Amino acid sequence: MENLELGLLLIMVGMTSVFAILLLIIWFSKGLIGLVNRYAPEEFVEKTRRPTTVTPMGNGEVASQTTAAIVSAVSVLTAGAGRVTKIE
Repeated sequence: MENLELGLLLIMVGMTSVFAILLLIIWFSKGLIGLVNRYAPEEFVEKTRRPTTVTPMGNGEVASQTTAAIVSAVSVLTAGAGRVTKIE
C-alpha cells in the first residue's frame, strides 16, 4: 500500500511540475511576441512583404475567376494581412 501512495505522489508531483513549466513557456512566449511586435522596426516588416504576381496566359489578361481565386487564397493564407497589388 505504501508503494501505491508513493507512486501516486510521484505522479502528481511530476504532472504538476510539467504543467507549471509548460505554463511558464507559454507566458514567456507571449511576452516575447509582444516585445517583438512592439519594438520591431516597421521598415523591416515592410521589406519582408512582397507583392504576389502571376504570369498571364495567352492574351495578356488574367480571367476574373482566376483573379478572385488568387485574391481569396492570399487573404486566407495571410489571415487578411497580405494583399495582391499586381497580377501580370
